[in-house]
Amino acid sequence: MSTDARETLETDVLVVGAGPAGLSCAIRLADLCAKHGEKHHGAGSAFPAANPPALRPENIFVLEKASDLGAHCLSGALLDPSALRELVPDFERSNPPLLSPVTDDAVCYLTNQRSYKLPVTPPFLRNHGNYIISLNQFIKWLGGRAEQAGVSLFCGFSGIEVLYEGNRVVGVRTGDKGVDRKGNRKSNYQPGYDVRAKITIFAEGVDGSLTKQLVRRLGLDRNRNPQSYALGVKELWEIPADRIQKGQVIHTVGWPLRSRQFGGGFIYAPSETQIVLGLVAGLDDENPSFDPHHAFQQWKTHPWLRRLLEGGEMVRYGAKCIPEGGYFSVPMTAMDGGLIVGDAAGFLNSQRLKGIHLAMKTGMLAAEVAHAALSKGDSSAQQLARFEQDWKADWVGKELWRVRNYHQRFQHGFWNGALYVALELATGGRLGPSRVGATADYRHMKRLSELTLPKTAQFKPDGRLTFDKLTDVYHSGTFYEEDQPSHLRIADFNICNGRCIVEYGNPCVHYCPAAVYEMEDELSGSGKHLKVNSSNCVHCKTCDIRDPYQNILWVCPEGGGGPHYNGL
Repeated sequence: MSTDARETLETDVLVVGAGPAGLSCAIRLADLCAKHGEKHHGAGSAFPAANPPALRPENIFVLEKASDLGAHCLSGALLDPSALRELVPDFERSNPPLLSPVTDDAVCYLTNQRSYKLPVTPPFLRNHGNYIISLNQFIKWLGGRAEQAGVSLFCGFSGIEVLYEGNRVVGVRTGDKGVDRKGNRKSNYQPGYDVRAKITIFAEGVDGSLTKQLVRRLGLDRNRNPQSYALGVKELWEIPADRIQKGQVIHTVGWPLRSRQFGGGFIYAPSETQIVLGLVAGLDDENPSFDPHHAFQQWKTHPWLRRLLEGGEMVRYGAKCIPEGGYFSVPMTAMDGGLIVGDAAGFLNSQRLKGIHLAMKTGMLAAEVAHAALSKGDSSAQQLARFEQDWKADWVGKELWRVRNYHQRFQHGFWNGALYVALELATGGRLGPSRVGATADYRHMKRLSELTLPKTAQFKPDGRLTFDKLTDVYHSGTFYEEDQPSHLRIADFNICNGRCIVEYGNPCVHYCPAAVYEMEDELSGSGKHLKVNSSNCVHCKTCDIRDPYQNILWVCPEGGGGPHYNGL
């Protein structure tokens, strides 16, 4: 990192992350500016509380690490339009990229050869009134609305450090550009910026690197459950017509996941010739050799899925972690000078498999709190704590409270969890204690000596229906400036090359869905060592979350690098 004096930019509100939460926050702030007819008195200047300067849209900054809007945004995705309707009341006339309304729902239980459709779709998986979308396209549309409102968007800038005065958040430092893999400056070197703001809103998405810094430094997770995660692996396919109905939504449980694993599959049809399909698997699995990408490819070999995909073509691929801990895993979301919204805070309903509407709504609520704080000239934790009160009192809090223990109920297996869920549905969520405790995902992993597991069925990808990881990474559009420091920080390679081989069999090689990690033979013939192919990384964050030693830290690469999830 450069020790040179950095250029400082000052603004009123800084939003870190241009996903559904960050852009909804910026749009709502801009709407409030227009509604109140405010006039600008100087961005970033000190002001007396009695006469604070007013906010203007151009002094709402949004930092996005991707090179263009939506490039790093990935979801299933089904959109509950409740938050969109509040943000853009006439959204139907605004031509948003809603690919299809949901026309039909089904849930199937799979064995390795058979498929059994449930006679009744559980209420939480009924999606009539919702839309199949491409989150990538939806974010581009939201970004266009933000730009039209005058918001300042900055793509290709990754936040690498939170700026503080004492314990007060005062902004974010962006990463240097033009640094080689050894840390030396190249001819195109550009130092990062210190972006200072009266209020900084963290909307980085799941397992955000800056949010983690905040939580650890300020102890924002005191008396909270640790966050729980699942990994979703997804492909977009073009298929022959007349195999699926436009707007059809199918979820699967069972094979190839074991009964003790949390997760399932999904198939969404935005048209009669296009489907998105994927597998979601909990990262609290005890098996260090479990490979979510392999399980996804295996899932596609089911006779029913094989018939659906035969003659089709896979066109895009992506993978992303999902925060599923629920109500009691949300950290404190307000602090002096800052707020946390969306997936960064864990606002996701794991029972409904939906978080976009919650991300949008928490971004909007944060905008209202930030606007009121700036109007009073007070961005203290006490003033911003209204956000905590608001999301808990709003439909966000009520929705999350009803499913507050959903993921935790599956800690002892699928069938135990399914029984609890059925009873909680029957009793309106009043069964058992208000809060079920949880353990961090990586602590569930068992050593090889503790496990007796059946061998996983092996198959060689055929390149038509099933694919290896490198082929799928190619279809993710992932690209980096190769000569840059690795954004995957290994604290101690000796653990990877010695202890982990014996105790866990190097699980990172298995759980990474992008072939980032591989064990290579030493030239001396003395053993193996870990090789990190950081240029394959699709930003899913699995390694940061699941490593049993917490020996891997994911940080932002040089701004602009990573996947390009066009159309996903």
